[in-house]
Amino acid sequence: MYIYLPVAEISIPAESVLLLGGIVGFLSGVFGVGGGFLTTPFLIFMGIPPAVAVGTQTNQLVASSVAGSIGHWRRGNVDFKIGLIMMAGGIGGSIVGIGIFTLLQWLGQVDLAISILYIVLLGGIGIMMLTESIWAATHKKTVRDQFNTQKVSGFIAKLPYKMRFPRSKLYISALVPGGIGFVGGILASVMGIGGGFLLVPAMIYILGMSTIVAAGTSLFQIIFTTAVASLLHAVINGTVDLLLAILLIIGGVIGTQIGVHMGRSIKPSHARMTLAILVLLVSLQLSYNMFVRPAELYSTVLW
Repeated sequence: MYIYLPVAEISIPAESVLLLGGIVGFLSGVFGVGGGFLTTPFLIFMGIPPAVAVGTQTNQLVASSVAGSIGHWRRGNVDFKIGLIMMAGGIGGSIVGIGIFTLLQWLGQVDLAISILYIVLLGGIGIMMLTESIWAATHKKTVRDQFNTQKVSGFIAKLPYKMRFPRSKLYISALVPGGIGFVGGILASVMGIGGGFLLVPAMIYILGMSTIVAAGTSLFQIIFTTAVASLLHAVINGTVDLLLAILLIIGGVIGTQIGVHMGRSIKPSHARMTLAILVLLVSLQLSYNMFVRPAELYSTVLW
């Protein structure tokens, strides 16, 4: 059944959008990662303008982050004090990111910029994940939680505005989690991703948080960061297609539940290797679409 997306100005099968949301939700459930960095490229492959894909994807991130953070909150895996500081930085980053996005739109280069950023980001992430998963599969070593064992660098230790965070057992400058949140806000606004795959490692290795608390806290602050980004995209840039967002959310919720159930029977190293290969394939497809000469240079047909 074809539906017309008023903001994207394109007719597309509703089943395809639901299937996309379901597949990305399934991958999120199996691999334990947010699907934002996969949803936007797939929407672009389906013919959705990159600017609309980014703006609409932030809505799905709000929904998925709410569901994930509630689960972590019930298990006591959210440091609300750090999360609120990251949220403040994330909102500031979202505003700056929207400014960058609007400027790129004004210059007429937003589609090109989004494609290049995704090629670089997905290519880098895919290579690192593939290398790590191959190493983990070939080296038998017990992986221990890094809770409270990481030591901050001398530069970070000297920063002002130190605060105590009892839940994470930390005494660090509030500027550090605020800065991490700021970067996440920019990523949410410019690329339509929550940035958990970058924020969580930063929270573990820079702040010294435990892995599970870092994941829960990251999801908590992503709710507000992506909500602000979505609102600003809708009001300032007009790039949020509500109908498209609803279909993605419905498919994502169903796919996530299936993925979580099936993910319990998959080895973590094999799951990471599969995801790394998928990410690299998406990056290669984006590169192909950008650099290979199309069969028709000009066309009036909307696909």
